[in-house]
Amino acid sequence: MLFNSYEFVFVFLPVVFFGYFFLTSKRLVIVSKVWLVLGSLFFYAWWNIAYLPLILFSMLMNFGIGSSLGNNKVRLKISKKTILMFGVILNLTLLGYFKYSDFFIANFNLLSEKDVSLLHVALPLAISFFTFQQIAYLVDSYRNETKEYDLLNYALFVTFFPQLIAGPIVHHKEMMPQFFRTHNYVKNYKNIAIGIFIFSIGLFKKVVIADTFAIWATKGFDVAQSLNLIEAWATSLSYTFQLYFDFSGYTDMAIGAALLFNITLPINFNSPYKALDIQDFWRRWHITLSRFLRDYIYIPLGGNRVGRGRNYINLFSVFLIGGLWHGASWMFVVWGALHGIAIVIHRMWVECGFRLNRFLAWFITFNFINITWVFFRAKELEDALKILKGMFGFSDIILADTFSKKLSFLRHYGVVFDEVYQHIGDGNKSFIWIAFAFIIIIFSKNSMEKIEEFSLNYNTALQASFYFLVGILSLGKISEFLYFNF
Repeated sequence: MLFNSYEFVFVFLPVVFFGYFFLTSKRLVIVSKVWLVLGSLFFYAWWNIAYLPLILFSMLMNFGIGSSLGNNKVRLKISKKTILMFGVILNLTLLGYFKYSDFFIANFNLLSEKDVSLLHVALPLAISFFTFQQIAYLVDSYRNETKEYDLLNYALFVTFFPQLIAGPIVHHKEMMPQFFRTHNYVKNYKNIAIGIFIFSIGLFKKVVIADTFAIWATKGFDVAQSLNLIEAWATSLSYTFQLYFDFSGYTDMAIGAALLFNITLPINFNSPYKALDIQDFWRRWHITLSRFLRDYIYIPLGGNRVGRGRNYINLFSVFLIGGLWHGASWMFVVWGALHGIAIVIHRMWVECGFRLNRFLAWFITFNFINITWVFFRAKELEDALKILKGMFGFSDIILADTFSKKLSFLRHYGVVFDEVYQHIGDGNKSFIWIAFAFIIIIFSKNSMEKIEEFSLNYNTALQASFYFLVGILSLGKISEFLYFNF
């Protein structure tokens, strides 16, 4: 079930919300938590009930392992480190089988010239997110950074439906204590107002802005055989903005839905396209993933406590892993490697004491991100090269006929005056939307800033009503969530 669906907005969310607070009002706290867990499992099983046993097995397994790691009173015959390694390997084995088995088989066949049959395993919903979340729980339990909680609260921590599909990737210490606070069992009308406001903004970002950009991105990447200069840039920028408004919009809906239940999820986006360098970008983009990679991979590898050369290898390795986490494709590996190289170059640049003009720093950073998203989106290398050739080949420059008289001298340089958008459609509409998106990402306050300054008044009520109504009226369009199967 998607947040941007009539079933979720008008049936599932209201039923779960009113049922939960009805039970808490009767002081049936345990029953209300069971209600929320069952509702979350129903939400998960809506996509494919066949994978419900997987998340249940994963949850029970990790709770058992985490409890044994965190309980210092129990004397174990096996060392805690061995138990931790067993738990991590078991989680990664499940993730590897469902997400990467066909990828490894296909590459094995290519290298060995064998013909091993692919398994064609369907990717379970949100397996990357709940796997990373529970690995973090095991490591924290090993470090004695967890407290003992019961299975019911742990089940809420794992399955809580607002963050289940696409994060944020939460820590136990952020979530589990919230399920114990007695004042969270009472409806908080300020939280409800903020939750509806943020959910409405996220819905608008997803179904109005992101899904509009998806039209041009899909045509450019998947349909067009070739692209001229302007079409190629329109395609790459359309995907750059589609991805941001899609993922950040969905995260806003998650944060808003959680607030209805008095649960605060961590910030996951902080105006990432305002970043002035690649490190700044990763401090703003998918913040909880960056935090996981830092705390559970980069620091255990030695972080910056090792020699300079080893530190560069650690940085590169983290981004390579982060790229592969996104999907079983060499394009994700290439994307991760490019960001790894960029972060190493940035570290060298900073160590040398160099500085750039702020606008130039933003311009370089944004364009690097835009170019590397091409590999992230492309299904095959040929698709990426098609876009990049159009962006930088300068062999097929087409300007609109309206400029033919004033700029006719450009014909001598190979410029053609014709219909510019022959392959992605909608004429100048994409240009207008791209300009509109630039204004939003640079000059508008992000959702988290809006939460901090939120005040319930006619202005915020009108804004929420506008975003919600326009979003609801747009639900009839074909829509997808880019991180749905990550």
